Amino acid sequence: MKFIQPIMIAVLICVSKPSMSSEFNEAVDSIMESAIEDGAPGCNLGIIHNGNFIHKSGYGLSNLELETPLDGTQVHRMASVSKQFTAMAVLILAQEGKINLNEDIRTYLPSLPDYGHKISINGMLGHFSGMGDYDLIASVYEGEKNPKSIELKSAAGSPFRLGNEDYLTIQEFFDVVRTVPLALEPEQQFRYSNLAYFLLSMLVENVSGKSLRQYSHEHIFLPLGMKNTFFSDDPVEIVKNRAYGYKQRKDGTYITDMTNLFWVGDGGLHTNLDDLLIWNNHFNAPKVGKDPLRLLVDMNTPNSQFEADDGVLYANGQFVKQVNNHQVFFHSGGWLGTHTFFSRIPDLDLAIAWMCNDISNQKLDQSLEQVQALVKKKFSVK
Repeated sequence: MKFIQPIMIAVLICVSKPSMSSEFNEAVDSIMESAIEDGAPGCNLGIIHNGNFIHKSGYGLSNLELETPLDGTQVHRMASVSKQFTAMAVLILAQEGKINLNEDIRTYLPSLPDYGHKISINGMLGHFSGMGDYDLIASVYEGEKNPKSIELKSAAGSPFRLGNEDYLTIQEFFDVVRTVPLALEPEQQFRYSNLAYFLLSMLVENVSGKSLRQYSHEHIFLPLGMKNTFFSDDPVEIVKNRAYGYKQRKDGTYITDMTNLFWVGDGGLHTNLDDLLIWNNHFNAPKVGKDPLRLLVDMNTPNSQFEADDGVLYANGQFVKQVNNHQVFFHSGGWLGTHTFFSRIPDLDLAIAWMCNDISNQKLDQSLEQVQALVKKKFSVK
């Protein structure tokens, strides 16, 4: 569920209103298909304009064993794109008066340690709580070894492998996270924290009495009609129409590449393009929460002025940047066998989403860049 800087944060700016021709769609198909060999995994890709798909298609296979194609309908694990849905659940609880976003997280999760500082829920939502990432769990995680790491061990006594080798239940992981120190002093700067968003899922559970999966289903997905969307917190459940994740070996063959870690909040959301269309459109016609319009204002308001990157802020599971006087909301996601991206430009009613089930094919990234360039040209982007 690591944050991956998106290829582009704004792909559709300064739009005229041309009709989308079959020529355009054929060009998109040609670009995507050029990156995917026969019998390989690939991507589902959707481009939304004025509340409808102007392009929706799949490329490659959803299951290599059964040789079933990606056709734009499959359910994908969304990795860090999940965070905006976790944030929405937290904001609904706040609107119901059940939590205070400026209150210390230990007010609602008293079993957490005394960090020596107030850790506000808003700080966790906006990644300035001082909480860290998986590098504080085990040094085998991506990147350099963190000297503050608790160096979690597996049952065999070796370093815990975060991915698909070693296993922890949700409660076991919560017990681990409770021992993790802060990465830095709170409210000093932006520092991306998957651990904070996992703890937000536990906050929802403690306050509501329901798991994040149950609470989000009842308060978000069911009211919106998102029938294919859920937080998967069960590693052995059957997921209908699932796109399986894969990774290519050096010899060109593929292996299954899917996690066995099923805590949620920082990731874990499963959905498809059709439901992301509904999610995108609900920002124009809100219907969830005690005060739906106010909820969306809160959702789209940056949690702080700490920049994640040059000119990039963070608003409740969404990166936000001004591009040509337009606000662009976006987030990417990457984990074992999944590479995802969702971006929307509300005032132009435009959005793009992709869900790929192969993180080893660099040609796909190049193709997605080319598709975005084609879209920019078609819509006269300046």
